[in-house]
Amino acid sequence: MYTIKNFQDNPNVKVTEELGAFQVVEYQRDLSVDHMTAQAAYYAAEMNVRRRQLVCDVNESNITIQAGAMQWMAGDVKATTGIKGVGDFIGKTFRGKVTGESAIKPEYTGSGTLVLEPTYKHILLIDVADWNQSIIIEDGMFLACESELKQKAVMRSNLSSAALGGEGLFNLGITGNGIVALESDVPREELIEIDLQDDELKIDGNMAVAWSGSLNFTVERSGKTLMGSAASGEGLVNVYRGTGKVLMAPIR
Repeated sequence: MYTIKNFQDNPNVKVTEELGAFQVVEYQRDLSVDHMTAQAAYYAAEMNVRRRQLVCDVNESNITIQAGAMQWMAGDVKATTGIKGVGDFIGKTFRGKVTGESAIKPEYTGSGTLVLEPTYKHILLIDVADWNQSIIIEDGMFLACESELKQKAVMRSNLSSAALGGEGLFNLGITGNGIVALESDVPREELIEIDLQDDELKIDGNMAVAWSGSLNFTVERSGKTLMGSAASGEGLVNVYRGTGKVLMAPIR
């Protein structure tokens, strides 16, 4: 039996979002300052630059996190590699290599509370079921997920999507029913969600932070001809086709 005091009940700490086994807590002001840094900390808080942490309820679900993200845990919580045999190890190693994510993501089981390292980025909680049970995310955004979700390396639909788009050939795909937590440079209030119904979306640059696994992603000329692309001044654009959703940042 354990009791946690002066954390979620701290007047300087606000629970900004709860979903599934996760809570996002946000420190309203940085109080660990001195007379040299107090002014910068004050204006940072005024501009919504705040420390945030992900709190995980291991009683509700086993939790898989990005390697090195754990800060502390209370209760009968055990860390495992989450590897289920040689084939699983090979698959996870390959996925880590091609997506740029950590090859082995620890899985926490048992009963208790798991708290991740603080970050100044924004933490997004997404129910994968709302994305027709399949979501693809930009590299480096994965923070944690309920372990019922499956992770896989998703290859771009063609080589040009990586070579021309200036990105890797693979992204991290997450499938199943459960909640995933992402680290985002952009707050949820500024993210644009576009719902496609057998249609297409063209974006100049890698502004999409997540998209449905049902969408076909390619990189193409903005115009039908080289002359048309030159006239538009855009050149190449990222194209998402089909039925599904795209979560897009207004800036990168």
